[in-house]
Amino acid sequence: MTTVLCFGDSNTWGFDPATQARLPREQRWPGVLQALLPASCQVIEEGLCGRTTIQDDPFEEGRNGLAYLVPCLASHQPVDLVVLMLGTNDVKSFLPYGAAGIAAGAGRLVEVIRASGRGPSGGAPQVLLVAPPPVATARPLTRIWGFDEVAVQRSRELSTYYRAVAESLGCPFLDAGAVVQASPVDGVHLEVPALARLGAAIAERVRPMLGG
Repeated sequence: MTTVLCFGDSNTWGFDPATQARLPREQRWPGVLQALLPASCQVIEEGLCGRTTIQDDPFEEGRNGLAYLVPCLASHQPVDLVVLMLGTNDVKSFLPYGAAGIAAGAGRLVEVIRASGRGPSGGAPQVLLVAPPPVATARPLTRIWGFDEVAVQRSRELSTYYRAVAESLGCPFLDAGAVVQASPVDGVHLEVPALARLGAAIAERVRPMLGG
């Protein structure tokens, strides 16, 4: 069995921007990915609303991705490949890092995954680093969440810095913003058609990494 771990935030968890409920698994992008990979592949969802790369959120506990990453890998080992898509929550204006710092945090996660020894035979899991799509124009509710004009600008710069980090680490990279856009409903989350496109784009990148 080949294990693909999807480590992300609410857009991996499957947050529906219209209802704020969780979408069915087959509509979430990891579920789409599962359907497009061979039956010998097991796709594990590790999405958490509000999760960041390496930052603590002052309003929500347990959202620091770095703090949970090592035990997560140990829980699911052996892990063949990690699809890492975090950074949307890091752009919130009440958090300190700009786009370059957020990308550096994502790079730190890539390094931790590679050094974990939680891949097959104690080796390093492969990593696909995904730059999250930009957030859209701020709305009253999303401003409360921290997604104001500062956050919008930070999010628009992420793909440039994520690409640079991926190149420096020799890590496969996907710019989700070239594939999907955030919903006009809340400007942050992905609607079902976008999730389907993202799952398909990730599947296209993952297959050759798994030898398919």
